[in-house]
Amino acid sequence: MTRPPSAAQRRVIDAADPVSGRLRGTPAQVAALVRLGLAFRHPRPPHDHFLTPAGHRLRAGDTPERERTGTAVPPAEDRVFAARVGGEESAVDGPARAREVHSAWQGLLELRRMTNRDGATDRPCAWERTHLVRAAALALEASGQPPEGPATAGYRVRATPQPEAVAVYAPAGDPLRACAAALERAGWQTGEYTEPRTRTRHLLASPRRV
Repeated sequence: MTRPPSAAQRRVIDAADPVSGRLRGTPAQVAALVRLGLAFRHPRPPHDHFLTPAGHRLRAGDTPERERTGTAVPPAEDRVFAARVGGEESAVDGPARAREVHSAWQGLLELRRMTNRDGATDRPCAWERTHLVRAAALALEASGQPPEGPATAGYRVRATPQPEAVAVYAPAGDPLRACAAALERAGWQTGEYTEPRTRTRHLLASPRRV
């Protein structure tokens, strides 16, 4: 990106779908975002425009360090959806949150359909491979698994040194197995491991390619 987007362009970015990144703007606005490296034109009809990973980071206020370390990243603004990675200090539950999660998951399935070469929705797409922590967290939250809260047990999704794997922590036994099953239904492959030093059981999960 050579220069910051204008106020009008930023409004287009902020109005993008929170998960798929589909843009709605004038042809001039989206073309300008393409030139800035913040959007791309999908090669298949109807040739919609979507945010690039850089555009998603700008919209959400994320930094590469946050994504690398897997720390809980709150939304930059209250209206920006963010899947719960577990460990957030505060969170609002209820019907409104359930609707947001459902909408975000449906948007991700549409992004898979639009960007996987064969249109498959049963395996992760490129966006998920560049946003591993958030993608895995969305799959878990959309399946109904509870994230860890200040006073409640649940899953935690964290980055790992491996380029295409996240670690998922949950109470050992049925809760951890339920997380594995939910991720596998969402197109991830999982394995259960024990940390040598702490003896903590956890999952390593990676997006399935085939």
